[in-house]
Amino acid sequence: MDLLEFFTPMTILLCFAGVFVGIIFGAIPGMTATMAIAIFLPITYTLDMIDSIALLLGLYVGGISGGLVPAILLNIPGTPSSLCTTFDGYPMTQKGEGEKALKVGITASLIGGLISLLILYLFTPVLASVAIKFSSVEKFLIIVFALTVIASISKGSLIGGIFSGFLGVYISLIGTFADNYEMRLVPPGLEDDLLHGFSLLPALIGLFAITQILDEAEDGMKVSAHQKIKFQKDKEKKFSFKLFNNQKINTIRSSLIGTFIGILPGVGGSAASITAYSQAKNFSKNPKKLGSGEPEGLIASEASNNGLTGGALIPLLSMGIPGDSTTAVLVGAFLLQGIQVGPLFISSNPELWDGIIYGLLIANVFMFLLMFFSIKYFSKIIYIPKSVIYPIIIVMCVVGSYAINNGVLFDVWTLLLFGLAGYVFVKIGIQVIPFLIGFILGKDLEKYFIDSLKSSSGDLTIFFTKGPIAFVIWALILGSLIYAYLDYRKNKRAEADDSITFSN
Repeated sequence: MDLLEFFTPMTILLCFAGVFVGIIFGAIPGMTATMAIAIFLPITYTLDMIDSIALLLGLYVGGISGGLVPAILLNIPGTPSSLCTTFDGYPMTQKGEGEKALKVGITASLIGGLISLLILYLFTPVLASVAIKFSSVEKFLIIVFALTVIASISKGSLIGGIFSGFLGVYISLIGTFADNYEMRLVPPGLEDDLLHGFSLLPALIGLFAITQILDEAEDGMKVSAHQKIKFQKDKEKKFSFKLFNNQKINTIRSSLIGTFIGILPGVGGSAASITAYSQAKNFSKNPKKLGSGEPEGLIASEASNNGLTGGALIPLLSMGIPGDSTTAVLVGAFLLQGIQVGPLFISSNPELWDGIIYGLLIANVFMFLLMFFSIKYFSKIIYIPKSVIYPIIIVMCVVGSYAINNGVLFDVWTLLLFGLAGYVFVKIGIQVIPFLIGFILGKDLEKYFIDSLKSSSGDLTIFFTKGPIAFVIWALILGSLIYAYLDYRKNKRAEADDSITFSN
């Protein structure tokens, strides 16, 4: 499929609409790209695959980019990946350079998105060609590696992260066991409803939409903006593309960092933003100025979090492992269309692969044009009361969950159950992202484990003696756990030092 063939009026319109709505979701604190995609998933059921991907990728790119608006203007990250944008973006606004800061962030976002798209296009087919040679043993070990990575780099304790991931695996095993068709882990009276376990899409929508609404309701849904934003007309404080002449290395480095962290399953945009910002500070000629309103820090944060968009799609499309929470929700879109992501995805769906590449390209261009030339108007989004938006979202979630499987009421109960569970998880220390990835990968983990045992007549040593690829994956698993342990010890020592300093 060439570019002109992809440019159908409907595809362009849906991609444009996705970017527009995504920016709105990202610009309202508490609403994220993941939430936007989860809410709009049921709509894609009525679209063909190319059109639905165009809509969802538009929501993805727009949602990630829109988070810079409240981060710069209100010092409130619109999305987790916009955390470091506040460090220099808001001080620039206080200096009267709000419009300049927004346009710097938008331009950096475009560059980061395009660099990650290039890496996605070049690297995914190579990784898929290697993964296609994997046996059930290697596939099982890859999923174990994904679970250790998301657990070890997730927020909170190491044990808590691992427990969260495997709790998701445990819940995913509810339903009929494929080998003997016996029901397991199903409460009495729900055998018919849970014949195939919990439906993925209502669970996703519940975890990311209902949970967020409950959390916001606890804090109160007052208008977040506490001041009127005025854009200065001082020529010295206006944006110029020449600003990037001295930031080429910083922009490219930050984009590559974001893309690489996106490849690591479950790490997320906040880690990409923090890592890129810290590297920008390490290599800066004036590191002490970062945090006081320097475009250098703003570029690092925004280039990295948009670099995440292409990077997170690489493990999803090449190995079937979601790179972050948003791509985990994208799995649902493929399932709705009956498409399996993994090593055979590109060879089996060449037109769809081209559609994803073109869709990301168009979405990034639309994002830049929409935000760069209309940023004064998009900045007003921060004044929309959540009390107006969230009731509409709840209705969309309920209707969408009910319609996903052609009118199954139990899917609505699944939506509410997982929404409440996600809210409780946050309170008791269970981490939602590891839980979700475990929930998605759990059935495949079991399948490849059973297939491996069948091929070896029940000999467990096959997981350690299969061959060089298995040894490499085992090394990655051990490396991930060792890194997690050392990082955990380091954080504990830092916390202890901080408490001693505070007490003194």
